Amino acid sequence: MKKSVKIAIGAVVVVAAGAAAVSGLKPKNTENETVAPPAVRVENPSNGTIELFRSLIGTVEPADQVYVIPKAAGEITAVYVNPGDYVEEGQLLCEIDTKQVDGAKLQLESAEIQLKDAQTNLERMKVLYASGDISSQSYEQVESAAKGAQIAYDSAKLAYDNQVEFSSITATIAGKIESSSMEVHGMASSASPLCVIAGEGAKSVSFSVTEAVLDQVHVGEQIKIEKNGSDYVGTVTEVNTMVDAATGLFKVKATVEDNGSLISGSSVKLYITSDKAENVMTVPVDAVYYSNGEPYVYTYDNGTVHKVTVETGISDDEKMQILSGLSADNEVITTWDPELYEGAPAVLAGETGTTVETVETTEAAETTEAAETTETTEAAETTETTEATETTETTETTEAQTTAAN
Repeated sequence: MKKSVKIAIGAVVVVAAGAAAVSGLKPKNTENETVAPPAVRVENPSNGTIELFRSLIGTVEPADQVYVIPKAAGEITAVYVNPGDYVEEGQLLCEIDTKQVDGAKLQLESAEIQLKDAQTNLERMKVLYASGDISSQSYEQVESAAKGAQIAYDSAKLAYDNQVEFSSITATIAGKIESSSMEVHGMASSASPLCVIAGEGAKSVSFSVTEAVLDQVHVGEQIKIEKNGSDYVGTVTEVNTMVDAATGLFKVKATVEDNGSLISGSSVKLYITSDKAENVMTVPVDAVYYSNGEPYVYTYDNGTVHKVTVETGISDDEKMQILSGLSADNEVITTWDPELYEGAPAVLAGETGTTVETVETTEAAETTEAAETTETTEAAETTETTEATETTETTETTEAQTTAAN
């Protein structure tokens, strides 16, 4: 019974000694820790141009477009082209029976005979007049008759040529047949076009703008055009200052060089300049912050942050125009950190001396604490071993004494 009590008391002593040893561990020392100032990137304000665009929808049209209209009505007797064909200037497109070519031809032949007779008679009269066989009056009458015959012939020739031209329809420009209503045995009328020819090369884009945008569009100005992922550059050629009564808008046209990918009648997206600031001071748009609607930036000056109120102008996705508040030699902070405020310390990104020194100090402190903890733990374990040995020896002595007494 006594043996059990002594062992229990020894165990309590060991636990107490271990607890005392553990309680002797030093808490982590936080007084030597140093918070590194934020590392920032900076850049000086720069001069540049900011241009803002307004997107619109336009329609592709041929830059040169001709409506072929016959000058005389009649039945179409032959057609030589189809929609989509490319034609040369002067190429025959179709023929029309105007019912007047044959009549004009007969009149021309008759006028030609009369002219020859008049010229023959005039030559004979010249000889007689020179020999004095006829009077000057008679000669002048024959001469006038010959001149009249010449005029009649010229008139008949012109009429015939016109009728031939009216019956033979040719292309007035080189280009592509965009549309055609020509069919054999169909009727041609001077009131409707036979076909539409689009000139080769350049195309035009027509679009409409409001009165507010009209002042921003000028003849000769370049615009950006997009179609199926491809970009084109157009030049404004027409700005209509008369409003379209049907739409209430103003029509604008621009020419664009085309390699054949722009189809007449298709829609394109285009951009016109809505605002522009040239040769102005700019900073990255992400470097500008707002407080109660007032813009400001952070600047860096020899390790210190300053909050600077600025006046801004227009901006795009990358740059902000600065009207006042900065000079060209200011170093504007372009990176965000929650530790940025007026008077805050900062270092430039890449200057890591302070940060490395702090890390080394912290690592040294942690190493020292770990060593102390190890030494304390080893001491506690030694105490536990010694006390356990003493307890065992005491128990054995007691048992021996009890045996001897018995």
